[in-house]
Amino acid sequence: MKTLKIEDLSKNFGTTEVLKKINLDIDEGNFLVLLGPSGCGKSTLLNIIAGLETINEGNVYIDDYNVSKVEPKDRNIAMVFQSYALYPSMNVKENMIFGLKQAKTSKEKIEEQLKKVSSFLKVDELLNRKPSQLSGGQRQRVAIGRALVREPRIFLFDEPLSNLDAKLRVEMRREIKKLHQTLKTTVVYVTHDQTEAMSLGTRIAIMNHGVIQQNDTPEIIYNKPSNTFVADFIGSPSMNLIKGYIKKEAEQLYFVGDDSGNSIKIPINNYSFDKKLELNSKEVYLGIRPEHIYYKKNNESDFEINLKADLSEYIGHEQIITFNYSNQEVLAKFPSTTKIEINKEMNLYFDLTQISLFDKNSQERI
Repeated sequence: MKTLKIEDLSKNFGTTEVLKKINLDIDEGNFLVLLGPSGCGKSTLLNIIAGLETINEGNVYIDDYNVSKVEPKDRNIAMVFQSYALYPSMNVKENMIFGLKQAKTSKEKIEEQLKKVSSFLKVDELLNRKPSQLSGGQRQRVAIGRALVREPRIFLFDEPLSNLDAKLRVEMRREIKKLHQTLKTTVVYVTHDQTEAMSLGTRIAIMNHGVIQQNDTPEIIYNKPSNTFVADFIGSPSMNLIKGYIKKEAEQLYFVGDDSGNSIKIPINNYSFDKKLELNSKEVYLGIRPEHIYYKKNNESDFEINLKADLSEYIGHEQIITFNYSNQEVLAKFPSTTKIEINKEMNLYFDLTQISLFDKNSQERI
């Protein structure tokens, strides 16, 4: 069953179009991450699901029931905010049960839920403390606990880890992942952090300028980005996009770089084209991730290429090397133990099973 369905949803702030004909649905128990740069509309979409923002066009359904004009308190959702939004004058226990008391839940049920959730989140020893006496991680647990006690149909998270330091962010990310695996609840989670999105989501909807660019599993988004925006946004460093064109010779297809003096022809006959197009002389980007460029041959289909190393960035367990390909920068990721000489040419191997091709004009995957 579709726990949440969004249909042709548009939202304007004055003359600014923030969301443009959004269509999205989430199956029961899925963890959907809304990912994108600042200002792409992801938090606005979350607020619309919560009922905190009105809609200009379209509908929101929860369990096939149209909630577009239903008050937030009647939508059976719970939201965890970036700022935690805890009441400073109340202790942890009062903060956690506040929503249940407002809903006039019985004392027995409140105690039962509090005991279960506080034990599950390991905050049972903090119940009498005020928010000011808690660390950032503890406040986040309490904010999650306040959402959990209500047993909502959908959990909404609005950048819940962005106020935490790097180490705590990783720990809390793992906690949220464990929480979802245990409870199997439906989650919509907003972030601009791609690592968070890839590690948490069962599905990721990547947004830009109020439009969903791709909505798929993390694996498909990583391996088969639908356009150059997604290819560039996901991955660290992001996918190399090499400008060039497709050349057809004796029924063989090749990718040739932009530099006319460059004779490198990469065979692309085994590439699975998504769209049937006239390919000869077509201007394209060849996409290959830095981790799919090797310093020794790994597979039979690896294509050998000789490139000059221009720059080395050491980042601990690995190094990022910048190479010159037809006067374009191409980045590769190698273990930091591998010795690479700068300003010298070396043999590299492109894994042709992992490439993507994009139309240069539309920037869509082909």
